[in-house]
Amino acid sequence: MPESPYEILDSRFARLVNSTAKVEQLFTGCRWAEGPAWFGAGRYLVWSDIPNDRMLRFDETDGEVSVFRHPAGNSNGNTVDRQGRLVSCEHGNRRVSRTEHDGTIVTIADRWQGKRLNSPNDVVVKSDGSIWFTDPTYGIDSDYEGNKAESEIGASNVYRVDPHTGAVEAVATDMVKPNGLAFSTDETRLYVVDTGRTHGAHHPAHMRSFEVGENGRLSGGKVFADSTAGLFDGFRLDTDGRIWTSAQDGIHCYDPDGTLIGKIKVPEVVSNCVFGGAKRNCLYITATTSLYMVRLMVNGHKTY
Repeated sequence: MPESPYEILDSRFARLVNSTAKVEQLFTGCRWAEGPAWFGAGRYLVWSDIPNDRMLRFDETDGEVSVFRHPAGNSNGNTVDRQGRLVSCEHGNRRVSRTEHDGTIVTIADRWQGKRLNSPNDVVVKSDGSIWFTDPTYGIDSDYEGNKAESEIGASNVYRVDPHTGAVEAVATDMVKPNGLAFSTDETRLYVVDTGRTHGAHHPAHMRSFEVGENGRLSGGKVFADSTAGLFDGFRLDTDGRIWTSAQDGIHCYDPDGTLIGKIKVPEVVSNCVFGGAKRNCLYITATTSLYMVRLMVNGHKTY
């Protein structure tokens, strides 16, 4: 019998997966796959291949993969806003961009207090239209995922773009390397990963939970979970508020109470994931060179 890809650490995880559902490899050939975003209207997935400076497109209807955009500004994290438009973090162009319905690409944010951003990494759109993104230095640390340069800001922050004025505000300035982020299902909390461990063994490898107040003010910021295998990166929530996050050995599933209840083993280091499919019960996983998918017994929280 082949080894099961599921590691059940808590009985609550057993009902979330189907023991006969396999982790399927849909595509391989990337250098570092990241930023999956699901477009329900077209039944396709877009994701980034950062070092190859391209974005790829998986068509669920026929399983075909094609190049969506090249060059792509060394895009990393992607999401879909409430109007069905692609929002991307571009390492190479050091900006957050939006692709309009006619294909025009516009800049949402590329500076804070007059200084160039480092290399926006991951992005989410709140129901009020505000855009939240992280800005570590991975895209300027070397030429591998962007263009090597010095940080003009001198720090790695979490930012919020006002939906009415377009003003860029730093909302969390006490993190080493803020990375993946997502709101709780009721948007009262913002979860943010800190992958500072990449820049020193004494730095964090955890996920924090902030309370979201009026006008986007964050408070709290307690540690929600420490990674037990490598680093967390990108993640998504299901309809019951569980967190499905990337890790070194696969996808880790956390109950809202912070308990690690199970894992989906993936044969490559995982960078990110997104729920897709007509019923949002397919978890698409970007992992180093490949795109994977597994069908779950739960549904992803709808954010578009």
